[in-house]
Amino acid sequence: MSKPSTSEKLSIKEKLGFSAGEFSSSIVWQTLMFFLPAFYTDTYGLSAAAVGTMFLAVRFFDAFNDPIMGVIADRTNTRWGKFRPYLLWFAVPYGVLAMLMFYTPNFSDQGKVVYAYITYGLMMVVYTAIMIPYNSWVGVISPNSEERTSVSSYKFVFAYLAGLTVQALVLPMVAYFGSGNDAIGYTTTMIVLGSISILFFLVTFFSAKERVQPEAKVKSKLKEDLKDLWHNKDWILVFITSMLLLIYVIIRSGDIMYYFEYHLGNKDLATSFMVVGTVAVLLGVLPTKWLSAKIGKRKLFIISLIIISISQIGFYFTGPDDIVLIFALQIVFSLASGPTMPLMWAMLADTADYSEWKTHRRATGLIFSATNMSIKSGVAIGGAAIMWILAYTGYEANQPQTEESIYGIKMLMSIIPAIMAAICIIPLLFYKLNDKKMIEIEADLKARKTEGLTD
Repeated sequence: MSKPSTSEKLSIKEKLGFSAGEFSSSIVWQTLMFFLPAFYTDTYGLSAAAVGTMFLAVRFFDAFNDPIMGVIADRTNTRWGKFRPYLLWFAVPYGVLAMLMFYTPNFSDQGKVVYAYITYGLMMVVYTAIMIPYNSWVGVISPNSEERTSVSSYKFVFAYLAGLTVQALVLPMVAYFGSGNDAIGYTTTMIVLGSISILFFLVTFFSAKERVQPEAKVKSKLKEDLKDLWHNKDWILVFITSMLLLIYVIIRSGDIMYYFEYHLGNKDLATSFMVVGTVAVLLGVLPTKWLSAKIGKRKLFIISLIIISISQIGFYFTGPDDIVLIFALQIVFSLASGPTMPLMWAMLADTADYSEWKTHRRATGLIFSATNMSIKSGVAIGGAAIMWILAYTGYEANQPQTEESIYGIKMLMSIIPAIMAAICIIPLLFYKLNDKKMIEIEADLKARKTEGLTD
C-alpha cells in the first residue's frame, strides 16, 4: 500500500478524538447487547417470547431507516461537513434514551410492553441518526485506504475499551446503586453511562475532520446511486458477511448471562469472563493493520473466522466444572475476533472507493447505511433467535431450569454461533478488492481530484 501524503495522514490526536465517538456508542450498545435481554426478562418482567418478538419487529423496522439516513447524510451540506454535525445534533437524545430504556415504570404488564417498545424503538431511530453518519465518516476522513484501516483499528480499540468498561462495571454498579433492587440499580447505572456517552460524542465532533469530497462537477442522483450500489458486487459480499457476523455475535453475547447463571450456577463469574474476553479482543485488534498489510484483509478475515468457529464448538464439550477450559476458549475466540470488525469497516470503505472509481459518483453515506441495514438485520435475527430458542426450550426467569432449557442455553453459546461464523466465510471467498487493486483505485481517484481542481 502506498504511503499517505502529509495531507492524507491523520495525527494520533485526531485518531483518538475520532475514536471517542465509538466509545460513546459502544458504552451504550454493549450494555444493550450483553445485559438488555436478561434485564427485560429477569428485572423488567417480560417473557422471553415477547422480548424476541419486540427485538425482531423494532430492529427490522429500524433497519430500513438506515438507507434513508444514508441518503439524507450524503445530501447534507454544512460548514462542518456532511457527517460530522449529526454527532452534535443527536448526542443528547442518544444518552437520554439510554437512561430511559433501563427504567422500570410502575405500569401494568401491557403498559410495560408499550413503554419498552417506545423507548427501544426511539433508541434505535436515534442510534441510526447518529451512527450512520459517524460510520460513514470513516470513508471520508482520509483518501488513503491504509489510513482508513488504521483509524478503523483505533475506532474498534475504543469499542472494546467501552465493552471492557461495561462488562467490568455494570453488574457491580447495579448492585451498588440498587442495594438489592436491580431496577433502581440499572436506571442509576445508565444515568452514569448515558452522561459519559454524551460527553464523548462531543469530543469527537470537535476533534476530527472530513477530508474526502465528491469529484468536482459530479452531482449524485439517488436512482443512479441505488443502481450503482446494486451492481457493486464486492459491497454485496460485505453486506452479507456483516449480517451473518452480527447474528452470531448477538446470539453469543446475549446468552452469556443466562449461561453463567443457569448452566454454570455462578452469575458473578460472567463479569470476569466478559472482561477477559474483551482484553483478548483488544489485543487481537492491535496487530490488525500489520497483519492485513502482510496477508491481505480478506485472508486475515477468513483465518479469524475459522479460529472463531472451532473455538465455539469447544464450548459444547465443556461442563460446569471446566472453568479453566471455558476461559481458555474465551481467550482464543476473542483474540480471533479482534480483527473482524476493523476489517469489515475498512473493506466497506474500499467498496465506496471502488464505486466512485467505477461510476465517478461517491455515495459514502448510502453505502455505509445500507451496510448498517444488514448489521441491524443480523442484530434483529440474532436477538429474536436467542429469545425464541429460550422460550421454545422452556426458559422461565428466576427459576431452576429444566434439562431442555439448559441444553438450549448451551447450544446458544456453542454450536449455533459456530455454524454462523463458518457460513460467514463463504461470501468472503468471492471478495476481489485486494491491496493491489486498491492502490490502483486510490491513485486514479487522486489524479481525478487533482484534475478537477485545475479545471
